[in-house]
Amino acid sequence: MALEITQFLLAAQSLDTKVRTEAEASLRLFQEQNLPVFLLSLSVELANNEKPIESRRLAGLVLKNSLDAKDAVRKEQLVQQWMGIDISIKSQIKDLLLRTLGSSVPEARHTSSQVIAKIASIEIPRKQWPELIGSLLNNMTHQDSPAALKQATLETLGYVCEEISHEDLVQEEVNAVLTAVVQGMNLAEHSSDVRLTATKALYNALEFAQTNFENEMERNFIMKVVCETAMCKEAEIRQAAFECLVAIASTYYDMLEPYMQTLFELSSNAVKGDEEAVALQAIEFWSSICDEEIELQEFESPESGDSGPPHSGFIEKALPHLVPLLLETLLKQEEDQDQDDTIWNISMAGGTCLGLVARTVGDAILPLVMPFVESNIAKPDWHCREAATFAFGSILEGPTIEKLSPLVHSGLEFLLNAMKDENNHVKDTTAWTLSRIFELLHSPASGFSVITPENLKRVLGVLLESIKDAPNVAEKICGAIYYLAQGYEDAGASSSLLLPYLTEIISSLMATADRTDGGDSKLRSSAYETLNEVVRCSNVKEVSHIIVQLLPVIMNKLSQTVELQIVSSDDREKQADLQASLCGVLQVIIQKLSSEDETKPIILQAVDQIMVLFLKVFACRSSTVHEEAMLAIGALAYATGPQFEKYMPEFYKYLEMGLQNFEEYQVCSITVGVVGDICRALDDKILPYCDGIMGLLLKDLASSELHRSVKPPIFSCFGDIALAISEHFEKYVLYALPMMQGAAEISAQMNPADEETMEYGNQLRRSIFEAYSGLLQGFKNVKPDVMVPYAQHLLKFIELVSRDRHRDESVTKAAIAVMGDLADALGPNMKLLFKDCSFFADFLGECLQSDDEQLKETASWTQGMIGRVMVS
Repeated sequence: MALEITQFLLAAQSLDTKVRTEAEASLRLFQEQNLPVFLLSLSVELANNEKPIESRRLAGLVLKNSLDAKDAVRKEQLVQQWMGIDISIKSQIKDLLLRTLGSSVPEARHTSSQVIAKIASIEIPRKQWPELIGSLLNNMTHQDSPAALKQATLETLGYVCEEISHEDLVQEEVNAVLTAVVQGMNLAEHSSDVRLTATKALYNALEFAQTNFENEMERNFIMKVVCETAMCKEAEIRQAAFECLVAIASTYYDMLEPYMQTLFELSSNAVKGDEEAVALQAIEFWSSICDEEIELQEFESPESGDSGPPHSGFIEKALPHLVPLLLETLLKQEEDQDQDDTIWNISMAGGTCLGLVARTVGDAILPLVMPFVESNIAKPDWHCREAATFAFGSILEGPTIEKLSPLVHSGLEFLLNAMKDENNHVKDTTAWTLSRIFELLHSPASGFSVITPENLKRVLGVLLESIKDAPNVAEKICGAIYYLAQGYEDAGASSSLLLPYLTEIISSLMATADRTDGGDSKLRSSAYETLNEVVRCSNVKEVSHIIVQLLPVIMNKLSQTVELQIVSSDDREKQADLQASLCGVLQVIIQKLSSEDETKPIILQAVDQIMVLFLKVFACRSSTVHEEAMLAIGALAYATGPQFEKYMPEFYKYLEMGLQNFEEYQVCSITVGVVGDICRALDDKILPYCDGIMGLLLKDLASSELHRSVKPPIFSCFGDIALAISEHFEKYVLYALPMMQGAAEISAQMNPADEETMEYGNQLRRSIFEAYSGLLQGFKNVKPDVMVPYAQHLLKFIELVSRDRHRDESVTKAAIAVMGDLADALGPNMKLLFKDCSFFADFLGECLQSDDEQLKETASWTQGMIGRVMVS
């Protein structure tokens, strides 16, 4: 029944475009006309050792892509397609794939194991293909199984464990898989290829091993094998074994006590003398232990009166040996590590781990690290000076301000001087350390800062001089200025301390953004981000004269970008990045100046020119810019209010484009938000555009292609539109309300065990409540009866949410507010409904006892509204 498709698969890889395009079209046609036979033909091709490796490779790839996709909606379609195929054809495909695991061609075996795992991910959770695990284990236990088949089988088991949930296998199957994998790691029996694959498979199977780890004998056996494997002679296998230990540290932290001495010795030897890839995983093991202990400390509640330690305190116990080990790694810098932020090496990993240790043990780290800092900070060898600075910067989060304060006060001048060090690495790390000091220890608003009115001039003098240094140093100096400005936000009298230096800071940042080497190490975007923060954190009344001068400069720069000659895609990317940064600065300036009545007229005078500029930028058609320009226009609409109406005819087409941009869904999401801004600005003047906007929003909601994260903002937007156009929203109710009710039902069925799903469920619920609030308030004074048929469903939905322990605070606020809106807008119509439901009294009681003042206030208002209805 399968067809020969070798020629098509080979032609689809031809260098001749015409031949390639025709072959791709033929394959697509075959797939559309008869999917089952198409998939069977691909698996026959993959399984056939007589066929060319090129056609088999592509057959495997197409097969895999016919079962799985990154996009959730597309993936679901592919799953349904597979489920719909006749069982006999599926059995043939699966048999062929299992047979391919024994192929003499490594690539065919590898592809086949991936495809088997994709089918397993569909079928095993649905209790289909129950014999898969058994047939794979047969390959492992059969005397005559060749090494290549065992390796492919272990790889398949690893992939299957990665694809399915640990709830999908019964314990017997888990035991058998673990036995096969752990035996595969056995040095005496197997080749290094098989052992490596087995170790990687164990990594994927660890999540399934909960019961096995709870059994002391089995746990001891698994740990013994992993530790032995971490000492074998092949570096790649040692690395994979340490990766397993990292996973064990986070999954089975509370069972590690008996093994910690061995694990310390193992990891310590690896850090000191093993190859970098292995040493990195050994450091990662300790970072993983820190993560666990930090998390356990955060969950430890002082009120519960727990006097015992919240965790095993592995880091504290290992401290005297672990910290010196990590400090040694800091001296193993690479010559070019400061030029590339993505570099990950021993010294970077050691510094990161040291930072986590500081967060875990707090003050206890200082006596262990400070002697290292003091003895190395002034040595002639730059490696020592850089390591000392890196160590100091790494431990600033964790210890108390009381203990850190004197150290930082005495070290600040030294660090400022070190910005003139002759070595670029030292300057780079010093700039990073200063930025950390300002981020963590400069908070005048809360009454503590290492920067005093006396030393501020000196600090700024050094920063503004060093910002002219090499791009990697200048970028970190931008970070230091960013946190410096942020610390002065809302800091009372201290807020004015930056004022005398503001003009110089802004011109330095502008000059930095204009540097010809500004594209290196993200310098240009850092300079603009810092400029935004400096403007955002300043006191508008004090600095308006400076911002007013900045506005035309930024507008002029944006205007010049539109005229840029675009020859290559590189040019287009640079233009887009620059436009996005400048639109970001304009947004902050617009928000800042329009936040006060005295400075708002400045924006209103410039709004025509600004709008013309934005429309030109939109015409350049770049998604990154589209986002930033949209956000800036939202700010502009908010600032100009009803006057924004005159820009709508020209702007509307870009609004439409944004709402239809499924590909770059962030653009679509931001555009939905801007529709809300415009509704609030224009009120009923938005009416002429509502048919178009609502049509697009409803289409977005109905689309299976659009990313789900855009859907909650759309519901909130319905509320904004209804509030703006009042009774004119009635014609959309028949379309919008069933969508809202459908989404409410979906949000009720979300799996509370999945954190990401729960977060999305909460967003969805909040936005549905916001939509209802907008509609109820919109119709309240003109046609409240429109909403009466939907009141019962909404009340049931509020009840359902009120009983959910997983809802977050924002959902609670939105639910209690919409309950008040129901009573307020529908009045006596609600009397019987409220009489029939008892939950609301408990829900109100819970909210009235909250620590959140805003929630208490809303609940109190809602209580008053319902009280009014009940006595009506």
